[in-house]
Amino acid sequence: MVETWATSGTDLHLEIDVSGTRVRRGLEDALRGAIQAGRLHPGTRLPSSRSLAADLGIARNTVADAYGQLAAEGWLIAEHGSGTRVAERMIAEQRAAPADHGGGGAPRYSLLAGSPDLSAFPRSAWLAAARRALAGAPAEALGYTDPRGRPELRQALAGYLARVRGVRAAADRIVVCSGFTQALALLTRVLADRGATTLATEAYGHRHHREVAAAQGLGAAPVPVDSGGAVIAGLAGADAALLTPAHQFPLGVPLAAARRTEAVAWAAATGATIIEDDYDGEFRYDRQAIGAMQALEPESVVYAGTASKTLAPGLRLAWLVLPAHLVEEVTAAKVLADRQTSSLDQLTFAELIGSGAYDRHVRSSRMTYRRRRERLAAELRGRAAGVRMIGVAAGLHAVVELPAGRTEDEVVGRAAERGLALSGLSEFATAGARHAPALVVGFAAPPAHAFTTAVARLCAVLADPGPA
Repeated sequence: MVETWATSGTDLHLEIDVSGTRVRRGLEDALRGAIQAGRLHPGTRLPSSRSLAADLGIARNTVADAYGQLAAEGWLIAEHGSGTRVAERMIAEQRAAPADHGGGGAPRYSLLAGSPDLSAFPRSAWLAAARRALAGAPAEALGYTDPRGRPELRQALAGYLARVRGVRAAADRIVVCSGFTQALALLTRVLADRGATTLATEAYGHRHHREVAAAQGLGAAPVPVDSGGAVIAGLAGADAALLTPAHQFPLGVPLAAARRTEAVAWAAATGATIIEDDYDGEFRYDRQAIGAMQALEPESVVYAGTASKTLAPGLRLAWLVLPAHLVEEVTAAKVLADRQTSSLDQLTFAELIGSGAYDRHVRSSRMTYRRRRERLAAELRGRAAGVRMIGVAAGLHAVVELPAGRTEDEVVGRAAERGLALSGLSEFATAGARHAPALVVGFAAPPAHAFTTAVARLCAVLADPGPA
């Protein structure tokens, strides 16, 4: 008879033949195979020998002997009073494996743009907020609630965005989404249903955003970007526009004041909609952050914000501050997409904002990332002749123009050989965009202990042109 499960203590899916004469060997092979395959993760506590023996209908000594053999091989750890658990063997082997290579596995260090330092996530503050939020949450908060989002979070966001970004936000105009990708998909779907066919996008930006809009039926119209941000004349003929006014991604320039005025005038005159992607608006280092463009024309500009850069992308929390005429339709689209974003995460985030812990975390992060950007600039000046950082002192990334004779592909490839992940500016450019060879360096991404090494490897690559 083949047993495939256990029911006492921890459930295990094990395929062994308990009717044969080699039961112990079969149990050893099944457990070893489950660990190797990753079904039993390091640290997983196994059932006691008595429980597993009872579940499988075999002798307790057989289980104890199998555990003992696997412990001797290093697959399990048996500690008095703590039971038997899967050892960290596989993790240790992965850490010991060579990480600096040009192909195959993931690089050991990353300077890719788009992510904050995930190791700096405020775990204690988030956990404390979650406990308070759950303790005080009404029962109805755990059911199907307003698809726009929990009122606690929408109210907290309205106050926070008005105070920090100058957004003219009312709680009933806010729709909470499961990340910016969903927010953009909902909005472009509604615009397409209203008859829009073209979304103007900056000639440099996330390819993924253009793909999201295309999936909803909107064609992309690239808009040139120069030292003053998006060239507003390029919006002509579009039904909507996706802009990053505070800190153009990835070139790092803000949208000039005159162009902000020109953009909202264009939208008001034509009936078009501007989507303001304020992805890292809290992170300006050389002066007070520029306020949101939405305040100039709230009935023509949709403000889109996210916790992905201030906290972590894995939270999947974003929000849209909508003109009155779009609220109902975007809410209906949200219902069809996923009904609602996690209430528990919303309540926790609302508590984090209300307690002041979110402000404290953002201020701390701002200081950390400012120091990192300054350190990156100083290291490049001292160790990599001919390179130049462009863009204002803001955000989580910097654009580094390469010296004459270097190409993006060559530098990115040589970085990969040193175990460092990098992106060239061309990855974010639309067809036909012309620019000097450059890197987009995400200085916020490495954990604190890896930042110095990551920057040192970048400088080493830039300082060494390699074989002629």
